[in-house]
Amino acid sequence: MTGGLEGPPPEERPRPAGRRNSQGIRIDPEVEAEPDTRRTVISALVKHEPGVLADVSGLFSRRQFNIESLTVGPTEDDERARITLVIEEPEPGIEQAKKQLRKLVPVISVRELEPDAMRRELMLIKVNATRPDRVAAVAEMYGGQTVDATPETATVQITGSRQKIEAAIETFSQFGIREISRTGTTALARGVEDTAARERPTPTYAEDGTPTSPQTTPSDDD
Repeated sequence: MTGGLEGPPPEERPRPAGRRNSQGIRIDPEVEAEPDTRRTVISALVKHEPGVLADVSGLFSRRQFNIESLTVGPTEDDERARITLVIEEPEPGIEQAKKQLRKLVPVISVRELEPDAMRRELMLIKVNATRPDRVAAVAEMYGGQTVDATPETATVQITGSRQKIEAAIETFSQFGIREISRTGTTALARGVEDTAARERPTPTYAEDGTPTSPQTTPSDDD
């Protein structure tokens, strides 16, 4: 009678893929793989009051969302402001960002904009002006405007899409870039479509605290 366990020899036994974590548990390579991310624009209509921007930026900092840009400004209503966020996250992260934003008290509505939304950014770029004629030609090529000029430098203002701004930076680099300031993206939905969702109603309560009106949260399609 021979000793040993039944089955194939060690060299023929299947070997599991993946590595082990610090607890010794083997990790599936597909589970460990980094999920695909996408860049998107989220528009939030908020109450125009002190501290709103700090609330929003604090939320994103705590949740460690990957913010590419964040802009805020007044709207046609003096009591409302619009925050435009550009984030790059996996799909679950984008949904979580919208969900968490809607929970903030000053936030009235939140919407993820369609890819064809009007997106614009403003940039001021200061370059060496040893060849002012060529600097002016490049500024004209990108629809820019020279807003300051000295014998040593020229500062050009350019507005447009993120791709246009980055292309302009690459072209202006031939002169030697001294400084750049960018506003970040602001955006509006196209045509008659509203960028902001409908304002959620103010809930009412009975004397015992029971809600007497639904507390609805606007969807992205509202």
